[in-house]
This record gives sequence, C-alpha cells and structure tokens, in this order.
Amino acid sequence: MFSSSILLQILACALYNNWWPMLSALMYVLVPMPCLFFGGGSTQFLISRDGGGWIDAAKFLTGASAVGSIAIPIILRHADLINTGAMFIEFTSFIIFVFTVMCFHRASLDDEW
Repeated sequence: MFSSSILLQILACALYNNWWPMLSALMYVLVPMPCLFFGGGSTQFLISRDGGGWIDAAKFLTGASAVGSIAIPIILRHADLINTGAMFIEFTSFIIFVFTVMCFHRASLDDEW
C-alpha cells in the first residue's frame, strides 16, 4: 500500500507536468523517523500516556510531520504552484499512507506476528 501512495505522488507530478507535489513526499520520509529514533522502532509509545522528554518530542515531531503532509499541498495550491487535481491526488496519497501506517500499527500490536 505504501508503494501505491508513492505511485500516486509520482502520478500527480507527471499528469500536470509539475514536480512541486513531490515536496510532500519528503514529509512521508520524516513521519516515521521519530518512532525509529525516540520510540525504539515501535508505535506503542504513540498511544501511551507515559511521558518524558524524548517521548513527548517524538509525539510532537510525528504530529508536526503528519500536519505538514496535509499542509504542503494546500500551501502549494494557494500559491498557484500546483493544480487542484494534483492537490486532491496528494490528499488521496496521504489517506493511503495513513491507512498503511494504521495497518502496521495494528499488526505490531498483535503478539502472533
């Protein structure tokens, strides 16, 4: 599913002959980084109430990256750098990406995997 999200990113760029939408793909790379560096590779810390300096920083950076994934296409559309169709393709790509992350989180909660 992650590959279909990246494919939609490339399609949004190729259809409209404009490569600005690939800027939001940078956020797709940044979203899992706080989990890898501060959470030990697990998504379990995102739903826990336990705090601490690094865990709170990881939660903040994950949220900021997720908001940036939505905000970048909106800002690019507002600045007339991309078309409306490319913006909606970017949103569809983001929805697929979020669904992929949710499936990964659900699979990581199961002990049987």
